[in-house]
Amino acid sequence: MSASERSAAWRTGREMARAYHREVVRPLLERSMPGLAYAAGRLGTGSDVLGYDDPQSADHDFGLRMTLLVEDGWAQEVDSLLERALPPTHHGMPTRFAMTGDPRVRHRCEVASARDLAVERLGVDPSGPMSLADWRSLTGQSVLELTAGPVFHDGTGAITAIRETLTWYPRDVWLHALAADWSRLGQEMPDVGRAGLRGDEDGSAVIAARHVRTILHLAHLIHRRWPPYGKWLARSAAQLPGGQELRGILLGILRSTHWQERQELLAGALEQLAAAQSRMGLPVLLPATEAFFDRPHIGVREIAEELHQAIEDPAVRAIPCGIGTAEQISDNVTVLVDPARRRHLVA
Repeated sequence: MSASERSAAWRTGREMARAYHREVVRPLLERSMPGLAYAAGRLGTGSDVLGYDDPQSADHDFGLRMTLLVEDGWAQEVDSLLERALPPTHHGMPTRFAMTGDPRVRHRCEVASARDLAVERLGVDPSGPMSLADWRSLTGQSVLELTAGPVFHDGTGAITAIRETLTWYPRDVWLHALAADWSRLGQEMPDVGRAGLRGDEDGSAVIAARHVRTILHLAHLIHRRWPPYGKWLARSAAQLPGGQELRGILLGILRSTHWQERQELLAGALEQLAAAQSRMGLPVLLPATEAFFDRPHIGVREIAEELHQAIEDPAVRAIPCGIGTAEQISDNVTVLVDPARRRHLVA
């Protein structure tokens, strides 16, 4: 299908999944396995899970996809039923197709128990108590693969309970993660000006761009929203309270060609975030920025230390201020998509 044809026939992945369940999958289960308790939704990978898909998304791994969650060992039987009994197409779209990570031509209803799906996505079991290392090993994207997409029907309650557990970090882990972003900003904030003062505008711009990404992550943390992976981080941040204003400041930073303007805009973004942090009832220092010794540069006040001092759990407080969660320690994609490697970062 050409790009123009995809645009003309466009339906979002969420719309397609909901209709697929209502018109095909649910009637099949009711006929073949009456009384089966299950949950149905669109979870897992794919831009449509976040609601960010568009016609270009249809060029790979896009189609009739949904998630079915069944308990008590029924997953294999349900999967076999779907492979055997689903029609070849629905509204002209194939029900069986290959994907980049799986070349088999088969149905793309992901069938598992709620717990097994969660463990696969997170690398930890959120159906029971979660340890400090469990929480710190999570990435925002891994959580969103369970919590961002729609659940059309929950006949068991298991996925709803897991999604409630994953609403947000425990408070002390939240403070620890906030401190890590503020610490990172403080470590390199004066370097934006220092590089520029030495005539290195390119170097100043690179450092400022690193700060922009950290600011986008921090904005999510302040507002208790799980941050998605890099492709959608700025778009998601724009939907936060004050996000459009913040977006304008950050675009100014990225477009600036002068270090003085760049550092002033960065300082403005940090003051906006610090004010939001205060409104959330979190420890903060206002103003958030200050002069850096006698130099014409801007530094960040000791907000990270304020957050760290407010941590009550001795285990969390024992972690050095500024370390953070797995996705704050490393932005290497190969590491972050591997739960075992993420665990190694925080163990």
